[in-house]
Amino acid sequence: MTPRPPSNGPDPKPKKKATDAAKKAAGEKATVKGAAAEGAAVKKAAKKKTGGTKKAGTKKAAAKNAVAKTGSADETSATRAATEKAMTKTGAAKTGVAKRTNVTAKVPAETGSAETGSAEEVAAVTGSTRKAVTKKAAAKKGAGKKSSSKKGLARKTIAADEKSTRRTVTADTGMDSEAASPEPEKADSPAMERAGSSAPEQTAAAPETVSTPEPGPTSEPAMPPMPAEAAEPTTSSTARTAPAPAVSPTPADTSEPATPLPPSNGPEPTTPPNPPTPSAPNTPTPSSTPTPSDIAVSPALDATDRDRLLRGTHHAPHSVLGAHPVPGGVAFRVFRPFALGVTVVAGQLKAELHDDGDGFFSGLLPLRGVPEYRLDVAYEGTVQDTEDAYRFLPALGDLDLHLIGEGRHEELWQALGARPMTHQGVTGTRFTVWAPDAQGVRVAGTFNFWDGTGAPMRSLGGTGVWELFMPGIGEGELYKFEITRPDGSKTMRADPMARRTEVPPSTSSIVTASHYEWNDAEWIAQRPEVPAHEAPFSVYEMHLASWRPGLTYRQLAEQLPAYIKDLGFTHVELMPVAEHPFGGSWGYQVTGFYAPTARLGTPDDFKFLVDALHQAGIGVLMDWVPAHFPRDDWALAEFDGRPLYEHEDPLRAAHPDWGTLEFDFGRREVRNFLVANAVYWCEEFHIDGLRVDAVASMLYLDYSREPDQWTPNEHGGRENLDAVAFLQEMNATVYRRVPGVVTIAEESTAWDGVTRATHHIGPGGFGGLGFGLKWNMGWMHDSLDYMSHEPVHRKFHHHEMTFSMVYAYSENYVLPISHDEVVHGKRSLVSKMPGDWWQQRANHRAYLAFMWAHPGKQLLFMGQEFAQGAEWSETHGPDWWLLDPAYGAEADHRGVRDLVRDLNTVYRHTPALWQLDTDPAGFQWVTGDAAEDNILAFLRYDADGSPLLAISNFSPVVRHDYRLGVPDDIPAWHEALNTDTARYGGGDVTNPDPIKPEPQPWHGRPTSIRVTLPPLATVWLRPA
Repeated sequence: MTPRPPSNGPDPKPKKKATDAAKKAAGEKATVKGAAAEGAAVKKAAKKKTGGTKKAGTKKAAAKNAVAKTGSADETSATRAATEKAMTKTGAAKTGVAKRTNVTAKVPAETGSAETGSAEEVAAVTGSTRKAVTKKAAAKKGAGKKSSSKKGLARKTIAADEKSTRRTVTADTGMDSEAASPEPEKADSPAMERAGSSAPEQTAAAPETVSTPEPGPTSEPAMPPMPAEAAEPTTSSTARTAPAPAVSPTPADTSEPATPLPPSNGPEPTTPPNPPTPSAPNTPTPSSTPTPSDIAVSPALDATDRDRLLRGTHHAPHSVLGAHPVPGGVAFRVFRPFALGVTVVAGQLKAELHDDGDGFFSGLLPLRGVPEYRLDVAYEGTVQDTEDAYRFLPALGDLDLHLIGEGRHEELWQALGARPMTHQGVTGTRFTVWAPDAQGVRVAGTFNFWDGTGAPMRSLGGTGVWELFMPGIGEGELYKFEITRPDGSKTMRADPMARRTEVPPSTSSIVTASHYEWNDAEWIAQRPEVPAHEAPFSVYEMHLASWRPGLTYRQLAEQLPAYIKDLGFTHVELMPVAEHPFGGSWGYQVTGFYAPTARLGTPDDFKFLVDALHQAGIGVLMDWVPAHFPRDDWALAEFDGRPLYEHEDPLRAAHPDWGTLEFDFGRREVRNFLVANAVYWCEEFHIDGLRVDAVASMLYLDYSREPDQWTPNEHGGRENLDAVAFLQEMNATVYRRVPGVVTIAEESTAWDGVTRATHHIGPGGFGGLGFGLKWNMGWMHDSLDYMSHEPVHRKFHHHEMTFSMVYAYSENYVLPISHDEVVHGKRSLVSKMPGDWWQQRANHRAYLAFMWAHPGKQLLFMGQEFAQGAEWSETHGPDWWLLDPAYGAEADHRGVRDLVRDLNTVYRHTPALWQLDTDPAGFQWVTGDAAEDNILAFLRYDADGSPLLAISNFSPVVRHDYRLGVPDDIPAWHEALNTDTARYGGGDVTNPDPIKPEPQPWHGRPTSIRVTLPPLATVWLRPA
């Protein structure tokens, strides 16, 4: 009759195809005897590991019960089953350190489905279990009741049983045995062959949830099959493992088995009419020690890894945390400080991991490979369903790492920092940071209550980059990097690549992603058409935070474009927008090089402002500060415990003027950080130009240093060759990647070739720095000094107004009246002028018109467009109340602003004032030596030769019929602009009628004109 299964398992329901396969097998006389007993042995061993207390007598009784139920097992089979169980128990007891892993599996009802697992699993379980007990079995067998000939017969019988069972199982599960299971290992001894040769059959039961129960005499349910991911579980008497659930049989070798001989100590087994069912195996014979590959490993971390993770010095946490295939299955290790428990969830499998202490949890699950899984993490009062951050591959590619290592990653912001993304089908945030000297780096933030202990990052190769993909972390989360320095101390640092920050004085970085859609395609398309030095270029410099205090980026977008457009400026220059902790630095001590200041809004809000300016036809320039950075201990200074962004030589690192640190321009990663930053602002925020601050301090090793405070370069000179190379690389990269942009150098010395192409070698042996424009600091200082003198003394300083033309074409210049000239006791522009209020305003107007007519581009700082009398303060901004109609002198200030509007209007429509700014053919002196009269007159020409005559009278007297030589091909001239016009607040001394030339040579020209020059005024004449 069909044998009944043992009491600790469900009744098998074999399929017809299994019966047919069994019948066809030649010589398949053996049934799968002992399979149920072997399953019971595994079960008993597992119970011993979980603290079970069943006695050996109970095991013998179970074995006898199994034999009785089969009705076909002989005495030898029963004896072998009982002995093998006892040996398995002894092997399990030897471990002494096995931990329990509760396993819950929901098994599909469909027999033979993928969910029932593979037949390989049982083969691995029974095989490894048998190997583990063969020594004990051999010892007992050696007591010697049977002859060696009987042992030989027994071996043959077991081999036949093994192959018969494999073929039967293959037919029952519908699997190809060769494809489903690798070739079984050869037995090293007769006992090994017998112990590892028989696999029990197991049929999937209806879906149920089963946990490893406490030991009991009759109540233990059958362990359900594992999911399809189940691997070849291995049980070892010396390994610290979690008990594995019962699994489906393993299809194995289907080659024709040898005809078995009946064992001498029992009747010959017969083949039942139905597929074979489990029966008790024969008593094992002595065997050799199991091979190391069959011995399961402990899933718990060793002491060294635990200690490194706890101290934050582990460079490869993913190699020990997460899920890893190991002998015996898959080891799961989780590091969750403060968690009460952790459960692995893989499909229908749930496995509670063992609490190893200190926030570590581990378990060994008998799975074929690493499955897709999640974690249920229990904390006090809550359970979090989450992904395991340590199951993911690196989210940063090899090409990124190569480019970072080479210092050539031009889109560095795409590789480093915090980037929300979908990685391996899971949404989260990738955190990456460059910290090559760190012993370890962890991520701390609002998502882990600012405790980074459980979020160690991994080091990626030799690039110094650390990476961690954290699933479930999205936009808006605050974070910092907790860095373990080389000396073991720790420091919490803001992300150098953060694209959004907290509002100062808070210093955290914020996870962000841009969702802004640009509407300036037309502006971007036309931008490259004309180079900046050949186009009208009139700049309004401003400090965003104080222009209209309290306004956000989006609120500024409602007012600023209209204001600048009304005044006629072509560009606006924003003082540093990058995040800075101290407002009093005006943005020139940057800590967040990749983040617009959060004082006024989000990065997308800033994009909205730039977009609005572009749509109004206004270009956007931005001050950029790559020369130095502050010493804040949460920012870049000694970022990973050693000089990293700054130079390692303290004399080179410390900036003598500002108490800051200079960048190490010779380190390729630092150069990459800065070059990519320049590209970032132009590409991501559509910035049209960068005004590079403090270039002179970068170029000279001895800048503001005493003779014993600097070291010459390799050629014995004072030039900073590293800074030169950096500036050349930055300019070349920006111009190549972003057509139509312009870079502007604030460089106050006579360095040769600031705006020369980088590949053109100058007299000093250097290629050009590659800037598009350069601030003409010499003109600014000289001209302001001249204007500050009383008119009676100006004749002694006349050369200060003319010297600029000696070098006007050595570079492409901007004439700046910047923020630096109206602060710190320098007074505002109008307040620099001598005389009474009327004369101050007249001088102010005359100076602006002289500046707009001089070769070069123009820049004017906010507040000076309406003659603000007070210095600028970042705390309250321009004195807008001066333009209030209720104020008595409002007309005086409004008149100056009206003049600025007209200057820009005439300027933009007169190519002679901008088209040949960098070409000597665009300028001719009429009189540059009228020092006694305080008069300057010159001609400007456009590319077609059309002129404009500019005349400035810096004396307080009217010059009637003042004769000036002019070209003889112009039949008449008329006033294009007169700063003394009444509506500007002047005396209204003008030339209302056209001025015709007379055939009287003057100033070396064949014809001349006579004009009336108003006092302290500038007049522009152009052909009528």
